[in-house]
Amino acid sequence: MTTVRLPLFPLNSVLFPGLVLPLNVFEERYRAMMRELLKTPEEEPRRFAVVAIRDGHEVAPSAPGLPDQTAVPQRGPAAGFGDDPVKAFHAVGCVADAATVRERADGTFEVLATGTTRVRLLSVDTSGPYLTAELEELPEEAGEESGPLAEGVLRAFLQYQKRLAGARERTLSSGTDLPDEPSVVSYLVAAAMMLDTPTKQRLLQAPDTASRLRDELKLLRAETAIIRNLPSLPASELTLGPTSLN
Repeated sequence: MTTVRLPLFPLNSVLFPGLVLPLNVFEERYRAMMRELLKTPEEEPRRFAVVAIRDGHEVAPSAPGLPDQTAVPQRGPAAGFGDDPVKAFHAVGCVADAATVRERADGTFEVLATGTTRVRLLSVDTSGPYLTAELEELPEEAGEESGPLAEGVLRAFLQYQKRLAGARERTLSSGTDLPDEPSVVSYLVAAAMMLDTPTKQRLLQAPDTASRLRDELKLLRAETAIIRNLPSLPASELTLGPTSLN
């Protein structure tokens, strides 16, 4: 078992390997994290782990009435995540490699990172200025028939895109540049579909690529049927989803 200790960045969303993650970092705990990452030589990866929040607040209450009228100000690296942060997070996350970490004049950061490797959360350390975690790296197993499944998922995904484009009254972009490697297909489709966080989390932690693709095929068929049967669904309803404040 290969383990690694990395800074931990909890979000109200799921990061998948290969997907780009833009962040607007303004909370002090995460600013401290970025300042530390900037100490890493440019030729080395600036890595941190992203986990989806199961129970807690992405942005900790910082003043009375913020972010809601009943909020009580909280401080520290675990603010907003209760007494045992491990229980506040989903068990499987993704390592992010920060290609760009740019500090603004006001001390906030603009970050552009890419998901790389899935990891399992083993423990969380709250003793420093930001959360760190001990993580177990998870291999990506192909599973049985991942190749044919990927082909089926791509066909279903293109049909899903067509239905969605029609509901939005938009033009569908060409799908000629879609990947054909099964694991890449599985993560791309998981990230692109309009699903809630628990469903995306389920896809992230699938035991192998084939299992993820099978799940996606069922989801794509179900979602496509819903869109087909609700042609008047407003585009705004199709695009609702959690937005990261960080």
